[in-house]
Amino acid sequence: MATSGREKTKYPGVFFRYAKRIGGPGTEKVFYIVFKKDGKVIEEKAGRQYADDMTAAKAARIRAERIEGKRQSNKEKRLATANQGDRVTVNAIWAIYQSHNAGKASLRGDTSRYNRYIKDSFGHASPDDITTLEIDKLRLELTEQGKAPQTIKHILGQLRRIIRFGAQKGICEIPPMSRLHFEMPLIDNQKTEMLTAEQLARYIKALDEEEDQSAAAFLRLALATGMRRGAIIALRWDDIDWQRNMIRLRGEVAKKRTTDFIPLTLTARHILTQLTKTDSEYIFPGKNGQKRQDFRRVARRVKKRAGLPEDFRPLHGLRHAYASFLASSGQVDLYTLQKLLTHSSPQMTQRYAHLADEALQKAAQISDIIFKESEDE
Repeated sequence: MATSGREKTKYPGVFFRYAKRIGGPGTEKVFYIVFKKDGKVIEEKAGRQYADDMTAAKAARIRAERIEGKRQSNKEKRLATANQGDRVTVNAIWAIYQSHNAGKASLRGDTSRYNRYIKDSFGHASPDDITTLEIDKLRLELTEQGKAPQTIKHILGQLRRIIRFGAQKGICEIPPMSRLHFEMPLIDNQKTEMLTAEQLARYIKALDEEEDQSAAAFLRLALATGMRRGAIIALRWDDIDWQRNMIRLRGEVAKKRTTDFIPLTLTARHILTQLTKTDSEYIFPGKNGQKRQDFRRVARRVKKRAGLPEDFRPLHGLRHAYASFLASSGQVDLYTLQKLLTHSSPQMTQRYAHLADEALQKAAQISDIIFKESEDE
């Protein structure tokens, strides 16, 4: 017999249809779940009443786990074990990882890194096949190729992240540390970009000359607030509190996953009010009003036009420049700077301590002037 129409249950998002029973006479219920994820309505089969010992209550639990990302879909399960029997490979886990993180700006870099450095060496291996010795070999090869410690850390960290993702989804198990351990290279990431008054003037002039003034406004806001690239890209009009002069950084898109608020300064307010508002909820929308993915091309173009140093990072450097201006002003203490930058710990703000110390020294030198004037009398 053909399956029947939908039959409601007492659980939201759970329904069933009657279908011919497998392995026995009569019919049985086939349970389905419906939920919304990433703006899409997803309908999946949860299981059969007798063949899978499925009930409406079990289907409701499966639905909750799917919404929370704690359970993989049937399609993901098939993908993970396709042509591999019970042996799940890193390639299979990576395919599910890509699907799970579709739409994230970071996926493009992850994909490039995976294809260049991970796929050939570990793609066809299962996590259980990988040993610490092989990880050490890859780290040594990358070092001999002249890769920066930060680049090597990103590569090794991505492989570790893929394996952990597989374990979280119940696809594989994390090998014990006695067999697999990721030793990361030491990183000196205390790079702090600063702009001189002349460089800043050239940069602002380059922004004024930029043909894409919406993108130029993005860069102006980064320099005026010190906000991270991802936070500005995700910024919506309802995140701006014009009355209280605050900008909300939503936890769902924040680096540390907690909601923060920073001041809406006069400069930031001016930048935002000069923008042409569209029907999109995003302040800097992309195609079809959706969230724009990146501003790197424009950022590089403005940096080049301004003649900034080669090692100045076109986007993240603006955040450091903002922090450096404040720290060297002598008017902002490190605790306040930490809050403005939404750093999760004071240690992250310590890189600007020397600038604050220099400001204190300049302030203290006023006493030298006082005593010198006294001696001259």
